[in-house]
Amino acid sequence: MAIKKLDSIFRPKRIALVGVSNNPDSVGGITLRNLVGGGFNGVVYPVNPRREAVFGIPCYPDVKSLPKTPDLAVIMTAAEAVPQLVQDCGEAGIHGVIIMSAGFKEAGEAGKKLEEQVKAQKAKFPDMRIVGPNCLGILVPGLNMNVSFAQTMPKKGHVAFISQSGALCTSVLDWAYESNIGFSNFVSIGNSMDVSFGDLIDYFGQDPNTKSIVLYVESIANARTFMSAARAFSREKPIIVYKSGRYPESAAAAASHTGAMASEDSVYDAVFRRAGLARVFEFGNIFDFTDLVGRKRIPKGNRLAIVTNAGGPGVMATDSLLSMGGSLVKLSEETMQKLNDYLPSFWSHGNPVDVLGDATPERFARAAEIVLEDKEVDSVLVLLTPQAMTDPTATAQAIATMSKNTTKSIMTSWLGGAAMHEGIHILNQNGISNYPAPEQAIRAFMTLSDYSENQQILYETPREVPVSFQYDRNELRQKYLTQVFPKAKVLNEDDSKMLVNDYGIDTTHPTPATTEDEAVKIAEEKGYPVVLKIYSPDIIHKSDVGGVALNIENEEMVRATFRNMVKTVAEKRPEARIDGITVQKMVDTKDGIELIVGTKKDPVFGTVMLVGMGGTTAELFKDQRLEFPPLNEHLARQMLRSLKIYPLLKGWRGDAPKNIDKLIEVLIRMSYLAADYPEIEELDINPLIVTPEDVIALDARIVVDEELLTTPAKEYSHLIMRPYPESLIKEATLRDGTPVTLRPIRPEDEPMWLELLGSCSKESIYHRFRYDFYFDSHEVASQFCFIDYDREIAIVAEHEKENGKNELIGVGRLIADPDVEIMEYAVLITDKWQKKELGFTLTSYCLEIAKSRGIKKLAAETTRDNKPMISVFRKLNFKIRFNEDTTVTVNKDLEQE
Repeated sequence: MAIKKLDSIFRPKRIALVGVSNNPDSVGGITLRNLVGGGFNGVVYPVNPRREAVFGIPCYPDVKSLPKTPDLAVIMTAAEAVPQLVQDCGEAGIHGVIIMSAGFKEAGEAGKKLEEQVKAQKAKFPDMRIVGPNCLGILVPGLNMNVSFAQTMPKKGHVAFISQSGALCTSVLDWAYESNIGFSNFVSIGNSMDVSFGDLIDYFGQDPNTKSIVLYVESIANARTFMSAARAFSREKPIIVYKSGRYPESAAAAASHTGAMASEDSVYDAVFRRAGLARVFEFGNIFDFTDLVGRKRIPKGNRLAIVTNAGGPGVMATDSLLSMGGSLVKLSEETMQKLNDYLPSFWSHGNPVDVLGDATPERFARAAEIVLEDKEVDSVLVLLTPQAMTDPTATAQAIATMSKNTTKSIMTSWLGGAAMHEGIHILNQNGISNYPAPEQAIRAFMTLSDYSENQQILYETPREVPVSFQYDRNELRQKYLTQVFPKAKVLNEDDSKMLVNDYGIDTTHPTPATTEDEAVKIAEEKGYPVVLKIYSPDIIHKSDVGGVALNIENEEMVRATFRNMVKTVAEKRPEARIDGITVQKMVDTKDGIELIVGTKKDPVFGTVMLVGMGGTTAELFKDQRLEFPPLNEHLARQMLRSLKIYPLLKGWRGDAPKNIDKLIEVLIRMSYLAADYPEIEELDINPLIVTPEDVIALDARIVVDEELLTTPAKEYSHLIMRPYPESLIKEATLRDGTPVTLRPIRPEDEPMWLELLGSCSKESIYHRFRYDFYFDSHEVASQFCFIDYDREIAIVAEHEKENGKNELIGVGRLIADPDVEIMEYAVLITDKWQKKELGFTLTSYCLEIAKSRGIKKLAAETTRDNKPMISVFRKLNFKIRFNEDTTVTVNKDLEQE
């Protein structure tokens, strides 16, 4: 497996240094000294045809002449020599390569061509993995292995650090050494020609020594691999990311509202949020947060209580909290009463809780304990300043003792110098993060609460929203691909609205008119008042050139507006083709809210969706939220809740609430449309009017990716995540004639999945999981119902009961390794539905799915007493092995079938 082949890079026994020289200050000289002098236990082979020895170590002319094949080759020659050296490594059977050499795509066109040559050589050897080129190297402190030209070896720790910047790596290493921060692995990936962020997240996600992962990102190339890996591991191991280049001056502004608003950084922000990552915006804070999240006490929200023995630091913390969007908790009456009963009468009587300058350790701890008991408090920050009666060490011990009685997060800031050191050590030893200043603590807390929200979004059960389509979507697609999209790169308003309407989103229908008389006739048929818009394939923002007129109430106004509009627009845009105007019914918007909804194809991450404040001021206020299709009910609702105008949708100061459920349905329908049409480069609905009763698209515009009309895209290649695989829904009949539906599991199935497991006996549960599996919690259930369809498929058998309700009666699950070559299989059938060949039906179908996806091997494990499933495996020609520990291992080689 490609991921396991990374062992040759991070767990090598023999390393060849290709291009090493006698210069002790060269890249090769420093790397050799780091390995030999740093305590690396393996063998190091210097390779240089012009040297007999380097630093007294015998040197070899090339990798083919080495006495034993190394696991890892480190190339540090001139860039021009690298392609041939990669070929030499491949022919020698070397599976791991680090290319430190610079001068590739970062150096311009010539370097880019050279990098393509390296890729071509690597492609000849599928078992080879390459880190770099243009990288610092790697460090594995646990193995005393410094394969880099960095001077410093950090201490052992549990953080894997991955960076695209080698220069930043050296700075971080120096800083970490001074700050006594340790790492499990430290990786500079440079140009990441082969090994990418996604590969390394997969690898370190399975490393028991790695508890969290920190990324320094300049750009991401393989978006789907990154998203799939990050979503797979972000719940188990926090992934913290810092993205540089947030404001690229070279970024070209897109023509559409959606394009202009969906900037590169906002798209990255949406990626990190959807993957459940924690984003840090100031690099200096990244390890502050890493320390905090490593304590494993994640708050449910951003509601903070502050306990302090001085007013000033409390005010500083409050200012920071509010400026970052946090919430200073209003303490409950019960909490206030407890504090009044316990604290001196001169305490602050509010949050921050000022326990006064003469506070004893016991007073500090008890006050913090009381506020933590408040249901509205997510976390507490304890601030201590050195005053005459303060005992920092004893207070730290009291807080540490109290912390053992709560699961909520506690942060501290012991403000001062040498007198604070022993107390800070006690806090750190007891799992409590301490910060030199209140502002640092607040920044770490806000990042933690954002991370908590991302995790909740990732695994929150959505409601079922019935979405049906009037037409067959496949037939509809053929119509637009052959009849509509070839008309023009920018579809006219009528064609754009037609597609939007076909997906169940209500629109106003514009009718073209080339003369005044036609316009009058159409207006009278539609009924006054009407809207007139300029009809031109060359004009995108019609209102900018006087191409929109509202509330046209009679024939005279139609004629005058027609003449004036055509004349004015022709003067402002003389190069534009004007075909007349369009007429549509005027919608009363006085009780409505204007939104913009759109999609745009990002060159890296594919199609992204946007919803926000609409109208002509959409780009000015930029009240928006980006997400990636496919959407479910919860994601759509979360998009709306994040908007500043959401209170207006809910009903503001006596206004009637708008139809939010219908709006959510519209967003889900748009996500279907985005998934079905990779040929759509951009789609704008602006404005989308949301009233108390309805949701109506007043304007729409579609830009077609003409290249895909002649060169069709691979299915769903324009999406960063694979949508729900509807093609796998299948009807089946059991041996007794019972009809069942076999289909992939959905997040919405969580309640039925819990019922399925609840109806199983302990024996059935044990056969499936091989231990007493505790399933009755959302946290556990979400891991089985929220899945990445690229890597995992769970096929449920759904049966309609006599009362008309559906139930799940069995589930077969396929889980692929990160390289999607081997799949593990497991199946569970409820006791009531056993011995009806449901296990055979599910296993046969899952086997069929694995074959269709090009899986090489299927493996499973059960127990000796699970005779029905052993019988199923035997019928399907699995190889069966009975182990000494009562387990049974089965597998099937799909490549030979």
